[in-house]
Amino acid sequence: MVAAAFAFSAMSALVKEAEHGLPTAEIVFVRAALTLALSYVMVWRIGRSPWGTPHRRPSLVLRGTLGFIALACYYWTLGRLPLAEATTVHHTAPIWTAVLAWLFLREGLSAGTAVALALGMAGVVLVARSGGGGLGLDPVGLAVAVGGAFCSAAAYVTVRRLTNPVPTTAHPEPGPGEHPLVIVFYFPLVATPLSLVWAAPQWVTPSGREWLLLAGIGVTTQIGQVCLTYGLAREPAARAMAVGYLQVVFAIAVGAALFAEVPPWTTLTGAALIVGATAVAARRR
Repeated sequence: MVAAAFAFSAMSALVKEAEHGLPTAEIVFVRAALTLALSYVMVWRIGRSPWGTPHRRPSLVLRGTLGFIALACYYWTLGRLPLAEATTVHHTAPIWTAVLAWLFLREGLSAGTAVALALGMAGVVLVARSGGGGLGLDPVGLAVAVGGAFCSAAAYVTVRRLTNPVPTTAHPEPGPGEHPLVIVFYFPLVATPLSLVWAAPQWVTPSGREWLLLAGIGVTTQIGQVCLTYGLAREPAARAMAVGYLQVVFAIAVGAALFAEVPPWTTLTGAALIVGATAVAARRR
């Protein structure tokens, strides 16, 4: 999960740089196409069918769809909000993950987690009000960022269910769970055609530098996705996602170093509230 946080931080910085000249839809498409090829090779190398277990394919498609929506929302906000604020709001996903895992996976949700949820939401409000040079974040950008975070949480819970499935009436013996690399493969398998439809009307031919940025986005994303999926296969969803908050720290550092975006103390306080809230939510096994 630490490696995933580092890889996604590098990806976010590359996306923000690429959006200076390329539409969001095009970045999403190229990223999805590159990771589709990489994912297929990785599944082929381990000798597994990339299509997964037949009765789990609807869940695999759902994971891919939720991931595409979350990705599109996050990339869009990276081009319109400061890096630290966009990353911080996106990383309310672990709090939503804890709630959804409680509802659908029967993972424990304690009173402490409920307090953590309230603290996390307070942190989002503080970040939203402090962004934009003290004038507050763009409300549309903020709404898209929160929506993307919720879709990320739903995708993570779907991953958790696929890797450690809960028995159902139709399938009382769920077996060992879907292989993590198969789950990773379905994300770009769904995202590639959806993003192509979105990108085609506004396509811009990338320059040589922009192709390098796009290639870097694809590679760092693939590393992050593989590490994330293996992490979720080994830990309860809320605890595993809590480690991802290192990405907030990385985003603040990268935003200051590369984009001269020094967040105000209110943003740092809001980020601390969200990180602390997730640490509380992650204490239960």
